[in-house]
Amino acid sequence: MSNQDWLLKLQQNRAIAVIRSPKMVWGEKMALAVADGGMGLIEITWNSDRPEELIAKLRSQLPDCMIGTGTLFNVQQLKEAIAAGAQFIFSPHTDTEMIKVAVSKNIPIIPGALTPTEIVSAWSQGASCVKVFPIQAVGGVSYIQSLQAPLGHIPLIPTGGVTIENAKDFLQVGAVGVGLSGELFPKQWILAENWGAIAKQAKNLIHRLN
Repeated sequence: MSNQDWLLKLQQNRAIAVIRSPKMVWGEKMALAVADGGMGLIEITWNSDRPEELIAKLRSQLPDCMIGTGTLFNVQQLKEAIAAGAQFIFSPHTDTEMIKVAVSKNIPIIPGALTPTEIVSAWSQGASCVKVFPIQAVGGVSYIQSLQAPLGHIPLIPTGGVTIENAKDFLQVGAVGVGLSGELFPKQWILAENWGAIAKQAKNLIHRLN
């Protein structure tokens, strides 16, 4: 998967569903629900239940979606994720060695950064995009907007505070995509196994972004 393919898919979808599940069966149902709602980018966090199995299973079940992973902290986890079939990689931080390995294997990697210095550092090392996290703690939409003049050439994906209501605002001020977790997967819906509500929420998000 080249960076060009990744960026094209990101431009087509604009939103990434971030799944962090304590039960593999729930993670599977969550992914199927957002896919049913029209989402094509799904991230399974590495601290979910049996992420390797889940990624492999979803690659087979959802051939039209890109299945990636996130919350990776080191090269060993990165290699395991790629072996499991992850098509893109998110991390909460910027790690030079992780970026090198991902680039060598032609897997898009989106490291986490917050300040302009961190963002430029991640980008210059070969990141496909840069995850700006946690966005809500530093001003939300206005922070992404303020970064555009000096850093508009770097594709930014804010997470950690993106909602159904403000997702489009981030895109309108220059973000290339957004990541959503709790907003798409309210705990009460998961506990009630209300997958239909999650599919409807995903559809609502897609409708708002178009």
